[in-house]
Amino acid sequence: MNEQAIEICSSANPIGSVIWLHGLGADGNDFAPVVKMLDLPMLRFILPHAPYRKVTINNGYEMRAWYDLFGLTASSREDEAGITETQASIEQLIQHELDKGIPSNKIVIAGFSQGGAIALHTALRYQQPLAGVIALSTYLPLKSTFASQKSQQNQQTPIFMAHGTDDDVISIETSRLSLSVLQTEQYNVAWYEYPMAHSVSMEEIDDIRTFLLRIVN
Repeated sequence: MNEQAIEICSSANPIGSVIWLHGLGADGNDFAPVVKMLDLPMLRFILPHAPYRKVTINNGYEMRAWYDLFGLTASSREDEAGITETQASIEQLIQHELDKGIPSNKIVIAGFSQGGAIALHTALRYQQPLAGVIALSTYLPLKSTFASQKSQQNQQTPIFMAHGTDDDVISIETSRLSLSVLQTEQYNVAWYEYPMAHSVSMEEIDDIRTFLLRIVN
């Protein structure tokens, strides 16, 4: 990621940071309105842009994507190399926050859809304790390697996981399967369902705000 991420912060001395990853084909601007609605001036929000790459599920069309996507079913092939490469990029963003004086346990990794998959993948493998994970309308990628690669430092990290009951992009069943994997591995997951499609709702934003106030303050 060579492009400069968007930063939103109205405090001279933020007490925590939220790295928020957009979905497939969007960019960092996508969640800027949500950040404003959250109205949490004590936090710095970092909204990076995924690089452009060819996406197989979209006939090889080039768009912003955190990794290539071959399908959205449990049996679909996964772009392990792309996911791992992006994981390293997100860890660099975490390091930038550490360098600015924000301790790791005050840093949240959040994401929507494909960005949420990267948030879960990266945060739960990261080698220092984080404040929390927000995974919206998404799933846990690379489930087969998760148990062997997960980090003990983030075994107790609170996870906010939410999905729309009418999601026709990533089915709620797919997300529930990921929830089941996380629960089997003894993670602390707060699960929310909303009557919506592949999107974000005001009720969800209110719940995210409550979650962030609880884990970062």
